[in-house]
Amino acid sequence: MSFYKCLLVLFAVASIASAKPLDFQALSDDVIDYVNSLNTTWTAARSPRFPSGNEVDVKDLCGVLDVKHTLPYKEKVSVGAIPDTFDARQKWSDCPSISDIRDQGSCGSCWALGAVEAMSDRYCVSFQENVHISAENLMTCCKFCGNGCAGGFLQQAWEYWVKDGLVTGGQYGSDEGCQPYLIPKCNHHEPGPYENCTGEGKTPQCERTCRSGYTTSYEADLHYGEKAYAVHREVEAIQTEIMTNGPVEGAFTVYSDFPTYKSGVYQHVVGHALGGHAIRILGWGTENGVPYWLIANSWNPSWGDKGYFKMIRGKDDCGIESNIVAGTPKKYK
Repeated sequence: MSFYKCLLVLFAVASIASAKPLDFQALSDDVIDYVNSLNTTWTAARSPRFPSGNEVDVKDLCGVLDVKHTLPYKEKVSVGAIPDTFDARQKWSDCPSISDIRDQGSCGSCWALGAVEAMSDRYCVSFQENVHISAENLMTCCKFCGNGCAGGFLQQAWEYWVKDGLVTGGQYGSDEGCQPYLIPKCNHHEPGPYENCTGEGKTPQCERTCRSGYTTSYEADLHYGEKAYAVHREVEAIQTEIMTNGPVEGAFTVYSDFPTYKSGVYQHVVGHALGGHAIRILGWGTENGVPYWLIANSWNPSWGDKGYFKMIRGKDDCGIESNIVAGTPKKYK
């Protein structure tokens, strides 16, 4: 290679090294086109959940505050061979809550929804009790959990369940349980399957009474946890916990490519951090040779793959394996 060509190569390498990392606004055509041009493990597309294309709408929903490590880690146990594929919806097909996709509306309450979803699942797994634990009750009444719609802490949510208990309550407009969710399902600023969102929702007041027409008292409706714990970040420990006791709550950092997820196995490829987000992990598998976690989101079924997404497993991508919490329910009555 000539001296001139060597200089050109060195200049090109130096230019690449000094270039700023690519970045795009969440929900933009730029991020969608870039992700799809990579032919990576997942496909990006516009979602009816966020038709405005305004990344602030996504930031408002990322309600996980800095992790407060207050829970003990569960002792590692071995259950023998772990299957290549596991789906809690199939394992416990008589538990309808496991197939639910909730909607946090215009509220950063993901920390509460992820918790009560997994709690509800575990009542059915442990006691065959089909129940929906109230996100409304947790979000509004747990004062040391955080700031309601402005975000909260995963571990404190599970501690509150053990110490103070939580009543039942379904989704917005369901008229189910003691305290259904009061923040409506929504789309952002454009026509869609739900009414439009109005920015970050205001946290409702804590009420220690049940809705009108519900025949059980608030105190009698309280469901408690036996214990709460964190799960070690090792893949096998998380898998063992899910296949033994039911879905878990987890949290990860949302980057500006994630809201455009449509299908495949998500892994972060471009963009800046928007905030921490809580979800419910209910299984795992492999797609085209790529190991993944099967995850339920709380952005309604119009987002992603009918409300679900797959995330690469074993790399702790976006911190998904570092923030897993769960607990054991106490038998109701």
